[in-house]
Amino acid sequence: MNVTSFSVSPYPLCVGQNACFTATGTLLHPIIRSASLSIVGKYLGRVVYTDNHDLCDLLATWGQICPIATSVTSITACVIVKSTAPVGIPIALTIKATNGNGNLLFCQVATVTVVNCF
Repeated sequence: MNVTSFSVSPYPLCVGQNACFTATGTLLHPIIRSASLSIVGKYLGRVVYTDNHDLCDLLATWGQICPIATSVTSITACVIVKSTAPVGIPIALTIKATNGNGNLLFCQVATVTVVNCF
């Protein structure tokens, strides 16, 4: 995917609540079954958070059923921020989507802060 914009919401991220990642751009190939979403967070170069999901399952909750055609220009995937997320420090997140055939869909980096919202 040639990504023209990428967003994370809400901000700051809340432990135990949804964090939604939206990538807008041009899909070069359809998104097919077994696509995955990987989230890795680092603080001071050390991995402090990991999360992995089936991307097609996440997209299905938004009504986008795999295969996702190349005519789709925006994809949104939401995940629950795990209770293991470190709170109150800047985390460098790498959000990587891999297609079902193993090809990279997109890889984006965002620095975020996680808080307790209750």
